[in-house]
Formats: sequence, C-alpha cells, structure tokens
Amino acid sequence: MTLADLASFRPAQPTLAGEPDGFGVVGMPTNLLASASEQRIPGTVLGWDVTVRFVPVAYLFDNGDGTTTRATTGGASWSSLGQGQFTPTATSHAYRARGTYPVSVTVEYEASVDFGSGTWRPVPGVVRAQAAGYGVRVVEVRTALVDRTCVEDPTGPGC
Repeated sequence: MTLADLASFRPAQPTLAGEPDGFGVVGMPTNLLASASEQRIPGTVLGWDVTVRFVPVAYLFDNGDGTTTRATTGGASWSSLGQGQFTPTATSHAYRARGTYPVSVTVEYEASVDFGSGTWRPVPGVVRAQAAGYGVRVVEVRTALVDRTCVEDPTGPGC
C-alpha cells in the first residue's frame, strides 16, 4: 500500500487563527493557532473495503514574511497555557515590520489503513493539507509617560 493508492482519500482542511485576532505588534509575539484532528475515512482501495486514518504529526506555519515555524502541535491559546498576552509560545512569531502578512499552515498527516481486521497498517510518507487566507495586520505601538490618564485629561499627549 502506498500514498498513491490513497489518492482519493483526503483529510479535511485545517483551520487557522491567531491571537490577538487578526493583528500583531512589531517585535512582540503573535500567537498562531492551527486545528487539525485525527480523521477516519471509509472507502474502497484496490477492491477492498477499508478505513483510512489520518493523524496530524507536524504543523508548518508560513508566517508570511519569509519565515516558517515547524511544530508538533497546532499551538494553544495564551489563556489555556496560563500565559499573558504577547508572551512567546511554540507557535508564535514576532514580526519585525509593520504591514499585513498572509499567514498559512500546512499540516502533515501520517496515514494508516485498516482492512476491517482492526489492525492499522502504516503507509510510508505523509499527506499534507493546507489552510491559507489568514491575514495578520502588524502595527507599531508607542508609549509615552504622561502626568494623567486620557480620562483625566482628554487633551493630553497620546489622547
């Protein structure tokens, strides 16, 4: 059994999101999150009734700025990790310049086949599925020391 024999079987497209939702700050981590799960797809291969199982084993994030990040998971939210916003994660990326970056993720799946016996037979190689179209707008943030808040002095610097 080869991946070519499984050409008619395709894992579902992964999902892609980020924190903060759709934007980032120059020099600070933007947390990218991909979601993909194990899938079992019934069908026929070479005249045999089979179930093909796809298990995600790697996530390749294209950060849109010429860099990539490879991870064994799709990442987790800052809150589920118990971390504050803009802290590094295994799937975060810090952009160096302002702009809008087209982010995508490619998930690599290992495939295996069950011919109805309950025994999974691995198929050499990986199958890839991609999610694209997630734009991250990166902005600059500047701070200033001020004497009073904008509520206290709406005409103050930065208000």
